[in-house]
Parts: sequence; C-alpha cells; structure tokens
Amino acid sequence: MTYEDILDQLETGEMRSANPTKDGWEANVEVKKAILESFKNGTNTSYEGIYQGFVDKHNLPPRFFEPEDGVRLVPGGSSVRRGAYIAPGVIIMPPAYVNVGAYVDEGAMVDSHALVGSCAQIGKNVHLSAGVQIGGVLEPVGMNPVIIEDDCFIGAGAVIVEGILIRKRAVIAPGVILSKAVPVYDAVNEEIRERGADIPEGAVVVPGTRPMNSEWAKEKGVSISCPVIVKYRDEVSDASLELEDALR
Repeated sequence: MTYEDILDQLETGEMRSANPTKDGWEANVEVKKAILESFKNGTNTSYEGIYQGFVDKHNLPPRFFEPEDGVRLVPGGSSVRRGAYIAPGVIIMPPAYVNVGAYVDEGAMVDSHALVGSCAQIGKNVHLSAGVQIGGVLEPVGMNPVIIEDDCFIGAGAVIVEGILIRKRAVIAPGVILSKAVPVYDAVNEEIRERGADIPEGAVVVPGTRPMNSEWAKEKGVSISCPVIVKYRDEVSDASLELEDALR
C-alpha cells in the first residue's frame, strides 16, 4: 500500500493514526510512516484559486468539502489538510486548522483559533473551544498522539500536547496546560497522578499552582502552575456544558 493509498483511507476514516484497544489506545505505526514519507516525497508548489499565493507540498493540499459531506466549514481562514478525517456533523469555525492524520469524529466542534495537530484523535461530540491547541505527534512513530475521547469539553486557550489521553466526558477548564512534564493533582482522591497519566473519565480539571521545593522559592513564595482535578462531572456540570441544538 502506497502512502497515497493510506492518505486516502485516512480521509474516509477507514484508517486512523491511533486505534482504541482493550487496554487503551495504540499508535498506528504504518500510518505515521506513510505521513512522514509523504513529506519526504512532496515538492513545494503554489496553490491556485482561493489558495493563490500559498506554497506547500504538492501531495498534501487542503481538502475541499461539499454539502453532501455533512461538514460545516465556515468561511474565514480555516483549512483541513490532506489525510485528515472530518466526520459528518462536525463544525469548524474560522480560523482553525486540522493537520494531516487527524481524526475529528461526529458532532465535534472546532472553534475559532483552534489547532488539531497531526494525528490527533478527537472523539464524538467534543467541543474544542476558541484558542485550544491540540499538539501533533508524528515522531517517534510508536508514540500515541493526543487523544480526546467522546463527549469531552476543552475550554478556551487550553493546551494539550505530548500524547496526553483525555478520557470520556472529561472537562478541561480554560487555560489548562497538559503535558507529560507536569503531574496532575487529583484533589478529589487526594493523590498526585503519575506524569503523563491519562485524565480520568468525567474529571473536571482547572489551572492550579504548587509550591517549589527550594528554600529560596519557599522564602519568596514562588509557585509553579499545575493542573488540578477539582471534581468529577455531575448533573450540574452537564447542564452548564450542553450545546444548543441550534448550533448544529
């Protein structure tokens, strides 16, 4: 199978950059290798029509959508790259960008100034609010991309990188930064989660701070930011996150 065949199957959703397993998720190494091969074999070319003046690899052009695709791509500077899957019922507000290998499932909303990085997996009915940055992971090829499971809400300006897994129905508050370098503090279960651990199902995560260990930092009252789980979703939080049907 050529890299072009794999890009075609990524766009139809037949293949994914990562697949759910019984124990979690597993990166699809074949897909990642194909994407890297497409970069290697692509040559820079200019794009005509509405993309006149832009230059990119000839084999990774922006995707075009028709009404029968069921996708609402609102005018104003958004782009979906070749090899990305956008399911029916997805709304993309301008400006937003969805990179190669990404998968955005049914009913998701990608709001203004949001980035869905290469190979990122976005589940059903996920809301990526304005300014959300979902990092891309192409290398190492065996590393999982960022994965946001079904029914999650990602608040404005949140940054999720380095293959972090967000489990179903989790809520990430505005401004939260999640990476493998910073542990998550679970104030409900009174534990510090291992660095790089997934965000549990239904967790509500807000920006927090933690004190530094050095005597100088303690003396000066210096602290650094960290994500904190303050609760798990209930009826009240569900009601506050419900999307209006009119948006669809």
